[in-house]
Amino acid sequence: MRRSAIALGAGLAATALVVSGCGGQQQQGTANPQQTAKAPAADPKLAAMVPDKIKADGKIVVGTDSTYAPAEFLDQDGKTVIGFDVDLFNAVAGKLGLRAEYVSAPFGAIITGVSSGKYEVGVSSFTINDERKQQANMVSYFNVGTQWATKKSNPAGVSIDEPCGKRIAVQKDTVQVPDIEARSKKCTDAGKPAVTIDQYQGQDQATAAVVSGKDDAMLADYPVAAYAVRQTNGQLELLGQQYEAAPYGYVIPKDQTQFAQAVAEAVKAIIADGTYAEILKKWGVEQGALANPAVNP
Repeated sequence: MRRSAIALGAGLAATALVVSGCGGQQQQGTANPQQTAKAPAADPKLAAMVPDKIKADGKIVVGTDSTYAPAEFLDQDGKTVIGFDVDLFNAVAGKLGLRAEYVSAPFGAIITGVSSGKYEVGVSSFTINDERKQQANMVSYFNVGTQWATKKSNPAGVSIDEPCGKRIAVQKDTVQVPDIEARSKKCTDAGKPAVTIDQYQGQDQATAAVVSGKDDAMLADYPVAAYAVRQTNGQLELLGQQYEAAPYGYVIPKDQTQFAQAVAEAVKAIIADGTYAEILKKWGVEQGALANPAVNP
């Protein structure tokens, strides 16, 4: 946009460990089989649709921003990427006869990395929008909206509709950035103070800023905000309800339309065999279930 509890742990010390552990560096690791769901058996028909250059080594290199719990984040070893996004894509890769290898990267660099061939797919809670569809094929697999969170009891008195004059934390390059920018403009157009928008490289840093009191509130995808509340032992609370729900999409190179279709069919296959529902239930994110995966919806 990331454990048993490093990423957004119960306080700033835990969060600081994550920030120093990620630091925007390129780290990689395959999913821990004790933490993630077992990949289903390959579907020969779908496996045949995988480009030769990907299937050659039996693995698919995945770019991901591993600071976005509970979707994708680092396990306690500081290098293994886990989360519901990871479990879901491991299952998709299994249907394609592949093993997924995750490489941590800054969120804003992933689509470019997929386009350049650095990564073979991007899996990082990407909300599908027109701008991203112009850069890559997007395969829908999950549906979620934006959620706000504040310190417990909202001591700064933040209003979602009028956050004028407040300090708001958000992760760089996410759909929440233009959201809060538009709200700030609405404030200034009405002659009220602008929102101070603090953009952070990782969602863990944005969460830490609200826990510390540096920022008054944050906005992020619903599962992430809800997870932050749980992991900070009640230091945070959700503000209002999620809104503007939209699908997440896997990022596939623009010229690989057949592969994108294979990925969409693999998502349909894990929905049909029950693997999809099992994974969402494991992570408590059933509310984001998507019935009809598609390419560039």
